[in-house]
Amino acid sequence: MNNPTAQATGAFTEDPDVPEYNVYGADWSETVEEAVRLGQQRIVMNMGPQHPSTHGVLRVMLEIEGETVTETRAGIGYLHTGIEKNMEYRTWTQGVTFCTRMDYVASMAQELVYCLGIEKLLGITDDIPERASILRVLMSELTRIGSHLVAIGTGGNELGATTIMTTSFIGREETFKVIEMITGLRTNNAYIRPGGVAQGLPEGGIKAIRDMIPQVRLRLDELVALQMENPILKGRLKNVAVVDLPSAMSLGITGPILRATGLPYDLRKSDPYCGYETYDFQVPTSTDADAWARMVLRMEECYESLKIVEQCADRLEALGDGPVMVADKKIAWPAQLSIGGDGQGNSPEHIRHIMGESMEALIHHFKLVTEGFDVPAGQVYQATEGPKGLLGVHLVSDGGAKPWRAHFRDPGFNNLQALSLMCEGGQVADVVVAIASIDMVLGGVDR
Repeated sequence: MNNPTAQATGAFTEDPDVPEYNVYGADWSETVEEAVRLGQQRIVMNMGPQHPSTHGVLRVMLEIEGETVTETRAGIGYLHTGIEKNMEYRTWTQGVTFCTRMDYVASMAQELVYCLGIEKLLGITDDIPERASILRVLMSELTRIGSHLVAIGTGGNELGATTIMTTSFIGREETFKVIEMITGLRTNNAYIRPGGVAQGLPEGGIKAIRDMIPQVRLRLDELVALQMENPILKGRLKNVAVVDLPSAMSLGITGPILRATGLPYDLRKSDPYCGYETYDFQVPTSTDADAWARMVLRMEECYESLKIVEQCADRLEALGDGPVMVADKKIAWPAQLSIGGDGQGNSPEHIRHIMGESMEALIHHFKLVTEGFDVPAGQVYQATEGPKGLLGVHLVSDGGAKPWRAHFRDPGFNNLQALSLMCEGGQVADVVVAIASIDMVLGGVDR
């Protein structure tokens, strides 16, 4: 039944009587003629699993009739990171270094939900110092801004608007300057730790945060001017990749995609953590439910995140110096780090105390680093509002120093289910728009 003139063909359907043709560089017209002669006009086209336009190694299988997509299927699992399994062989604290690398565009969002879960198992949720909670909120919102700017920028670039990407990335770079100043790293920070954060603000930290805010706002204003009245962009995004509220609810979709259908569901408001209920911010929504609405919502959320960042700066300044880790030294590892003169690592004073002044401190530090701390047996589920939606973690402890099981609910994994709904009945060119509007990162989707 296969077309003998094609260079590479074959039947890939379960029904042997239904031919399907894969064509690689052959005479396309001859293949189409053969399909027409047999009364079959079903053409399946692969996107991926290469990286461009798919935000990671994603394979999208498209059934098309001309330029119209009649069926869409997404294939995942090409990364093989094994992060969740690897975490079972590392201490609870070392697990931070793994989970921060899942969605590598929103590193500290994953660190936060993981550490909140551990703290719930330990029963120390209420013991986290206020300063540490404020720093966690600060980092979460800077991460949210950076993630949204990547979504907006790469989405624009994939449609041919390079200026949108460069402007977005310049704004994101401003957030990285502050993140690097405080944590020592731009991404994959391992800054949020069980019990608090690795270190407090360095000298000049408050000023750096305040100086950053108008710079990021300037780039957001530029993006508004570039996009909001752009007729070409509107033509590509409006009424494209539509997902209504009932469909979103049935698929477990969260984040900007859900809020673009009109439901103001945000865990920072509905089930607050880290003191979010004390911050003044709004949850933007829309009822357009298309790719345009999602882009606009992400920009509006960046403005709201800047409001939260400004409130964090005010609170940190009012609090002054103080602890950023729980007082229980059986958990507080690493012990009160402070950045050295080179901007990284520990201060000489900290090293002198651990290595030269107290043998007990050295032994305790060594045991915490190598063996970790025991977590009472039990299981817990913790959820936060990540940049892409509801980010959850299910942790199971057998009473030891390592997780018996750690499983994450990445919002991109659920949101990716909507790809078929978004694409079917649309044009092939709109598939890229749909993928960009979902804003998943395959590092988080990979299981």
